[in-house]
Amino acid sequence: MQLSREEYRRRVMGCWMGKNIGGTLGAPFEFIRQVNDVSFYAQDLGGEPLPNDDLDLQLLWLIALEERGLDIDAHTLADYWCLYITPHWSEYGIAKANLRAGLPPPWSGLCDNLWRHSCGAFIRSEIWACIAPGLPDTAVRYAVEDAVVDHADGEGSWGEVFFAAMESAAFVCDDLHALIDIGLSYIPETGGMAAAVRCAVNAHASGMNWRDARDEILKHHRGATLFNLPERTSAADRAKGFDKGVLGYDAPSNVALAVLALLVGGDDFGRVVTTAVNCGEDTDCTAATAGALFGLLHGIDAIPDQWIKPIGRRIKTMCLNLGELGAFGGQVPQTVDDLTDRTERMSRQVLARFGGNRKTNPLPGEKPTDVSLVEAMKAPESLRRDLAARVAAARYRFDFFDVDVRPDGGPTLREGQPKVVRLTIHNRYKVQAPMLLRWHVPDGWRVEPGRAAAVMSLPAILGGPTTVAVTLHPGELTGSVVRCVAELSIDGRPATMLVPVVLRNGNLAGDAGITPQTAS
Repeated sequence: MQLSREEYRRRVMGCWMGKNIGGTLGAPFEFIRQVNDVSFYAQDLGGEPLPNDDLDLQLLWLIALEERGLDIDAHTLADYWCLYITPHWSEYGIAKANLRAGLPPPWSGLCDNLWRHSCGAFIRSEIWACIAPGLPDTAVRYAVEDAVVDHADGEGSWGEVFFAAMESAAFVCDDLHALIDIGLSYIPETGGMAAAVRCAVNAHASGMNWRDARDEILKHHRGATLFNLPERTSAADRAKGFDKGVLGYDAPSNVALAVLALLVGGDDFGRVVTTAVNCGEDTDCTAATAGALFGLLHGIDAIPDQWIKPIGRRIKTMCLNLGELGAFGGQVPQTVDDLTDRTERMSRQVLARFGGNRKTNPLPGEKPTDVSLVEAMKAPESLRRDLAARVAAARYRFDFFDVDVRPDGGPTLREGQPKVVRLTIHNRYKVQAPMLLRWHVPDGWRVEPGRAAAVMSLPAILGGPTTVAVTLHPGELTGSVVRCVAELSIDGRPATMLVPVVLRNGNLAGDAGITPQTAS
């Protein structure tokens, strides 16, 4: 990759500084539906940024990578959620409650979660992009493992995937419109997220000023105001009919507003972050994400010192349990410079693992905006299918296989009612594997067609993956969750794979949040 170490560091440092500035600038106006008139920080900051949950969780993901290695997945991150993330608001709280009840991702982000279409995931995208520069396919694979913990198949997950792809590609592509196209290639074409992003792009292209474009986005893609509180909507926006919306449906409009700010602001950092804040909504998130992407595109040198000096280079946290993170938070990066150093060290490992077959290396004389390079960074159809499968199934990784568990109709089980469970076996190696599948279920349960079956697992080149469906007929249900195990063994090989199948006791819980909400 023709990106020098100095250029990489300049962009990563710009990313983290832009994130800190945008979050601090937008914090006083967070989740108020109104047009603001902000041109600079609204308070005397004394040389320090405001605490920023948009950055906090990414610091923890960096620590998780350092402690557990590159093979972290949603299950690893779920443990870090339970150990170190303190807030209980909205999707954070619902996901933690589900995790502590025993539900794995993505069910932790699905059950009873009205906020899985909200903003808590897309604000965490930068770490995955910065450790996988120029590798959007790798960045989004990490991002989706992160997002499903608290957003499952919601629009919130697709917001993180969209930005992770854009931000990773920004290391080798300097055309914002091309980056938007790359990001869109990784998310469902017909979903709310893609529609909102296209709305922002089309409104800007039509010549609308940012106020009219902002109204166009909210007209078609808004959610509710904060907890549906009427006082969180200005009189001007109430007159436009913007005081109503679907509770928790926040990510599409806010992602679109961040994109709009980048389009409007161009190469003017101050205009980018102030436009994001002046559009209202989740202003600390939109300004922080827009500021971070600006930094990735243009580097730290393009952020004027007048924006840096009032907050300095420190990082302040608000969401992490520091007591067990090494000498009361000693493991947590304390400055933008420290965060850049550690991000760079992790990126070297990621590039060594995943960078060998990259298609995004500019050839000598090739510009980063050349069509061939942009097309190479878009999502292949196989990856699009895999991302769609990932948000809808609990995935378990083994040395040579991934196994997806997907109960029809969601993970809720009721006494006396059959439940179809589908196992999809992804053979990631180059040879077929004759498997024996055995089911271990509670006493009194029946498995149809039987508790044991032969399964042939084929590698992708020969037609895999392989899906097996069984019907579980439950007996008496006790406890909030019920655990079964699918045991996979392979003829002639010693490995045994134990796949958890965790279902929620529907006799004790409803199905709130399982039917996706959409904007009205």
